[in-house]
Amino acid sequence: MRTGIANLPLHGHHCPRWLFDRMVKLSSAIVEAIVEEYGPAEVLERLSDPFWFQALGCVVGFDWHSSGLTTVLCGALKKGLRPKQRDLGLYLAGGKALASRKTPREIEEYADRYGLSVNVNSLQFASRMSAKVDNAAVQDGFQIYHHVFAFTNGGRWAVVQQGMNQTSGWARRYHWLGDRLETFIQEPHAAICGEPVAQVLNMVAGESAAARETSLFLTQRPDEVVRTLEKIAGLPANKAKILSLPSTHPVPKAGRIERTLARLYDIQPSSYEGMLAVEGVGPATIRAFALVSEVVYNARASSKDPARYSFAHGGKDGHPFPVNRRDYDRSIALLENALRRAKTGDMENIKALKRLASISSKIDLIG
Repeated sequence: MRTGIANLPLHGHHCPRWLFDRMVKLSSAIVEAIVEEYGPAEVLERLSDPFWFQALGCVVGFDWHSSGLTTVLCGALKKGLRPKQRDLGLYLAGGKALASRKTPREIEEYADRYGLSVNVNSLQFASRMSAKVDNAAVQDGFQIYHHVFAFTNGGRWAVVQQGMNQTSGWARRYHWLGDRLETFIQEPHAAICGEPVAQVLNMVAGESAAARETSLFLTQRPDEVVRTLEKIAGLPANKAKILSLPSTHPVPKAGRIERTLARLYDIQPSSYEGMLAVEGVGPATIRAFALVSEVVYNARASSKDPARYSFAHGGKDGHPFPVNRRDYDRSIALLENALRRAKTGDMENIKALKRLASISSKIDLIG
């Protein structure tokens, strides 16, 4: 897992319309240049890299560490790429809040509109499972409220999603890349950015394998789960301490999950991933299985937090310096002109940009 520290405060400044419009042009031009040079799959690779994603946000002029960098940058990319997506072979679905729930439908609409030969069900499953893992299987105190799903003509995909902690006032960003994914239920992330927190239930950690297997076993023993939960909840304080239950993960009330337990018993999922994918299986159900697995079968789940991070045009909040509209417009014009010339066979500007990148990397190494 590629990791990097990135504190993301939720309280950012309002993004002026003139700046957002320029962000749309510049961010989409940068992505278009990458596609022209390396293909659409390279964009997915870079979106899954928290360092590159953070740098892109800084380049286009957003706050260097606010939660809004994720939401507004993804919104700018989606808007800027919309008229170009068919030619680029790159599609962005989802967004913030209610827009995130439209992701499966958008995937299907893109496939129908452009006649894409992709497995729509598989892409929709990847979208749903990445969100479900970060909401239920990784219980770190952050509720997912932003989900963007990017995919190519060939069915390759990446996810950038963000969770909010209402108590601390901070956000956490989760990066996924389909090409690196072997399973949704063990170390599936490309990266997670955020300040580490102390109390976590991490069911996708490698050391949670036994807890996952026991949880799956318990789907066929709903009465035992309910009975054990009721017993745990009724223990006196001096007895309950042996369970080491953190305050942020209270014992689920058995009565509230009985319907889900009965459904799992009827479905009989054959894998933990299949169990997690069942509608209605949420944080409380996952936590219930984890608690019973540990108390009854000594199969303990991991409590390890999976989280482990240049300015070109300034930031919209004035740090490290205010955005200069003239410089910003000049950068957009330069990049768009280079792209137009490249499409007609004139590669000089693109080659110049590549030489500049090479020089810059050498300077960084020297520094």
